[in-house]
Amino acid sequence: MSDASSGGDHRKPLLERLAALLMRVPDDREQLLAVLRQAHDRSLLDADAMSMIEGVLQVSELSARDIMVQRAQMDVIDISESPAEFVPRVIETAHSRFPVVAGDRDNVLGILHAKELLRLYTDDSVDVRDLLRPAVFIPESKRLNVLLRDFRANRNHLAIVVDEYGGTAGLITIEDVLEQIVGDIEDEFDFDEESDHIVAVEPGEHGARYRVRGITEIGQFNEVMGTTLSDEEFDTIGGLVTEQLRRVPRRGERVEFGGLRFDVLRADARQAQLLLVERLGNADAGPRAA
Repeated sequence: MSDASSGGDHRKPLLERLAALLMRVPDDREQLLAVLRQAHDRSLLDADAMSMIEGVLQVSELSARDIMVQRAQMDVIDISESPAEFVPRVIETAHSRFPVVAGDRDNVLGILHAKELLRLYTDDSVDVRDLLRPAVFIPESKRLNVLLRDFRANRNHLAIVVDEYGGTAGLITIEDVLEQIVGDIEDEFDFDEESDHIVAVEPGEHGARYRVRGITEIGQFNEVMGTTLSDEEFDTIGGLVTEQLRRVPRRGERVEFGGLRFDVLRADARQAQLLLVERLGNADAGPRAA
């Protein structure tokens, strides 16, 4: 009888099995995630579905400052530049949209769509200023779920993030927000962007802090950071962090080893996707998780 009952349970629709698992209503978001992870462990949810559910829940907790491209890393066009000066840079970076500034990054005049540049070659009378579209400005504190709704409603794909003084803090795109839900969206131009795998983002107590993609090869990480982490068992820094934690990392978790502190900024049900790395002040290289 018990075997028949168990077999019948496995034949029930997915939603019915999930409903049975969720009969006890979670008291908070952490309990909800714990229940969903149990569902994943019991194969009621596959890794992709679990990853997207976690991403949806995390989006409402993150703000623009958490994932924006920092001011120093922004690719911009200065209005004083001629097409001969900035078009090669447009081709090299392969972005579809560029902030156009007047001398200083705090003075954003508008957004230039790369496809509009074709008009410069078909009509000599066209000025770059005629091609600009209005820039959207948002505060650093804007929640990603609200931003995504605004992007969709207004059909915008890029926003300039400003600090409390009105200066440019960085930029954020709709792709950046969607990647929090579905994971990294790689197109035909992304395969060679190793320079974006390790980016200095802000000063720390013992030097710069770095935003590091989980897929960064350990060899490249060692070269940039001046470390000697072993790549004998793992190829990527995300794999190394997973090994130190003995399980798939979760957003907000921290581990220390090799004289470095690793904070998990983004993760899904399969891997750590984005890390914040900074040097420790002591020489202790032993792993510690928090």
